[in-house]
Amino acid sequence: MNDNHDTMNIDHEAHVRRIAGFFENFAPADLDRLAGTYTGDAYFKDPFNEVHGIADIRRVYAHMFEALHEPRFVIVSRMAADNACWLVWEFRFRFKSYRESETQVVRGASHLLLDSQGLIRSHRDYWDAAEELYEKLPVVGGLMRWLKRKMRT
Repeated sequence: MNDNHDTMNIDHEAHVRRIAGFFENFAPADLDRLAGTYTGDAYFKDPFNEVHGIADIRRVYAHMFEALHEPRFVIVSRMAADNACWLVWEFRFRFKSYRESETQVVRGASHLLLDSQGLIRSHRDYWDAAEELYEKLPVVGGLMRWLKRKMRT
């Protein structure tokens, strides 16, 4: 019985490594390979999107590649148990219309639920849009930093 459990853990770790590698090397050409990473009816949620299905998930990622210069994920750590895993990441990119030469970094984490084949059936991103993104924008950033100072104790 332990041998079967150990095999499941090894398989699960292999799936998590594969998924982490997919995101770290994610490029526009990979948009057509999402079916090898997500289930057909997968759920995806981040601070800006909540969608179901590969077609809608593909649109979210396609927009990312269209709107930003050189977006990429750096997986900082990962943790897995049973059919779930957490990926802690840094999302690095450059804005296309603001400080184009300056690399931006957004820090966050993804909670992934996998099916029995190791495909993502649920993907939820957690990151602070106010601190990690809005504060970096020209007009909104000034307001967000001012609000943050006013709210401190």
